Amino acid sequence: MLPVGSRVRSRADHALVGSAGRRARSGPLVVHSVWTASGEPARAGFVVGRRVGKAVVRNQVRRRLREQMRTRLRSLPPGSMIVVRALPDAATASSDRLGQALDDALARAARSTAGPRRPATGGDTR
Repeated sequence: MLPVGSRVRSRADHALVGSAGRRARSGPLVVHSVWTASGEPARAGFVVGRRVGKAVVRNQVRRRLREQMRTRLRSLPPGSMIVVRALPDAATASSDRLGQALDDALARAARSTAGPRRPATGGDTR
């Protein structure tokens, strides 16, 4: 279980990470991340939709993801907010596979924040 101060819980925080954050996919997971300059401890949230399975399966996947993130949360920089979205393949993935996918996605997200973010261009740029 993640400590209360380490959770992304509000709808506004989930929306912020989903819209303004970087996205990295790895296997059965998609990790959305925002790194800020605030000194707050790193926080994590989880989204496991109905496509993953029935309620029992979704809760099991969420518990396994929480445990995997709990061990990695201390290694994230202060001010980071992470939202992990499980894809349907997460229902049949082992805990080891989820951990490897989480490590890979977090590494990709960290690499993508290293450079400046380029603005989106909309077609014709005369």
